[in-house]
Amino acid sequence: MSANRAGFFGGAGGALVLCLALPVHAEPMDPTIERLVLDPSCRTGQGAYADDPQNLQQLKSGPGQAEWCAPDDAAFKKLVSQYAFAFAPTAMHAARTTGFGGFHLAFEGSLTKIDSGKAYWQRGTQGPVDPSSKKAPEQNANPDDFLQHYAVKFQKGFGFGLELTANIGFMPRTSLVSGGADLRMAILEGFRTGFMGAMPDLAVGGGVRSITGTPEFQLTIASADAQISKPFVIADSSVLTPWVGFQQLWVFGDSGLVDLTPATNAIQYCNYAGLNQPGSPDPSKNVQDGQPVCAGGSPLDFNNNVVFDKARLERRRLLFGLSYRYEMLMIAAEFITDLGSVADAQTDKKDRDILRGEKAQWTSVLELGGIF
Repeated sequence: MSANRAGFFGGAGGALVLCLALPVHAEPMDPTIERLVLDPSCRTGQGAYADDPQNLQQLKSGPGQAEWCAPDDAAFKKLVSQYAFAFAPTAMHAARTTGFGGFHLAFEGSLTKIDSGKAYWQRGTQGPVDPSSKKAPEQNANPDDFLQHYAVKFQKGFGFGLELTANIGFMPRTSLVSGGADLRMAILEGFRTGFMGAMPDLAVGGGVRSITGTPEFQLTIASADAQISKPFVIADSSVLTPWVGFQQLWVFGDSGLVDLTPATNAIQYCNYAGLNQPGSPDPSKNVQDGQPVCAGGSPLDFNNNVVFDKARLERRRLLFGLSYRYEMLMIAAEFITDLGSVADAQTDKKDRDILRGEKAQWTSVLELGGIF
């Protein structure tokens, strides 16, 4: 039996939890991973279990005859991979830090391209709620082509080339909120004369982002990056700084306990009569195993509560940026894209096969802030 099942008929502690339906999301691009099933015919578009009543008799006649919903783990990983690209640290800075005692306060906005035509975006996101019935559609017929993300960040220099950044943001048209921090060290910066003055600034660093706002899965993205940049002073009061960098991402996506058939109450579907244990034994079994006793109903919907396989993915990205600073005011732009194919970035062969054929993504970032 697959390890992602919540027990064949569910345990005593999970029985009451499994009967609860997931709440209807209010935003059209919120994740709805309960729709990500291998065989969509196992459930109705509104999330009710489409089991054949004869399956109860088939279950009694022999093992392996009954059918229930199976999670589409590959679709889950693809969805997580594309969400992660949008939430990942942007490393939106040149190699030169703000310096000892300096700080930088900025507003950052980004736009990330997603493969909105894929089934995992159509089934894996909410879609607009019908204004009259207040019900969600069977799938998101028109997912957004881009994911927006807006954040406020605060950078503080600490000397010795060290700089710490705090970041908090949100994604419009979803209920998702992000937060995290970055740390970087400028290995080579600030030389203005001689041979070293011709060298570009060099910095290395890393960051982490995590999201909240959905009960369906947890997502954390860690990064490591390296950048080189060179400032060009204009008329003593302005500085133009281009930079280029490389970034490695590690994506950690973990689903919660997801009810693949939230419109069906497993307790009612079973006609629950207690647990198969001393005091309320199941007359159809010789062994008291602690599983639910169904008085004329079917226990199969308990198996529609699952945990998707963990997503442990990687992405490699190139960063191209340009900033313009006039006295304290700074405006910057950055373009981020995959380096090579998404599949080739994976170290796990199974994940490479799953992500084979996935399109490269890109993100454009704009920032407006001040350096003090």
